[in-house]
Amino acid sequence: MARFRMVHTEFWDDPKVVEEMTPEDKYFFLYLLTNSNTTQIGIYQITKKQMAFDMGYSLESINVLLERFINHHKIVRFSTESREIALKNWGRYNFNKGGKPIIDCVKSELKAVKDTSLIQYVAERIEKNEIKRLYEAYYESSTSGGQEKELEKEEKEEKEFIPYVEVVSYLNLKTNSSYRFTSKKTQNLIKARWNEGFKLEDFKNVIDKKSVEWLKDDKMNKFLRPETLFGTKFESYLNQKGGGSNRKTNETAQFAEEYDLPF
Repeated sequence: MARFRMVHTEFWDDPKVVEEMTPEDKYFFLYLLTNSNTTQIGIYQITKKQMAFDMGYSLESINVLLERFINHHKIVRFSTESREIALKNWGRYNFNKGGKPIIDCVKSELKAVKDTSLIQYVAERIEKNEIKRLYEAYYESSTSGGQEKELEKEEKEEKEFIPYVEVVSYLNLKTNSSYRFTSKKTQNLIKARWNEGFKLEDFKNVIDKKSVEWLKDDKMNKFLRPETLFGTKFESYLNQKGGGSNRKTNETAQFAEEYDLPF
């Protein structure tokens, strides 16, 4: 097992890292690149519980981060059956040197991979031909049926992606709040609306409208919360014309405060 891993300074210049990743994403990505389970081939066995323990996160947070890296960033793949993870761009930066020691190490580690579809996944980004041929020798022997099954699984996971992070981050940005995207209650509300066919722009639209209406109202701004915005009145908020009237808000504020009504 290697005692260290090199992280290129280009990591911090990568547009995907700079423009698309949250601070939690960057922390998680660096962990995936450098934790003690990593191998020379970019595929290694690790459990979600181990990730949670190492990073100081809850298991729920790890599940959300993994889902995000698999379906949104599309730079890792995780096998729930074999508990193996594969890093898509590993081969672009970690095979600058060759020679017999590297070849022997790669051969040995490839033999230990249980889910061979992960080998093909990493091989696609390997630029060094002598290394790429070693990967190809392993996954080309896999049955086409197994490959088709993996593709079906990947398509299913992609369809199930729900942008919890984007929705909650936008709410926090617009309302100067600090709601957690890992909250099960919040996720259930977002998922319910998502399953009804609403998209990310719809969530942002509702947040924008109700922020304009309630943010500067001392009695109503407490309702700028997930349980109110993403509840059963979501569609009504979405179809609301303009940003709402402050006069109307003031008239209903006393009643809403007394009964803590979600509107």
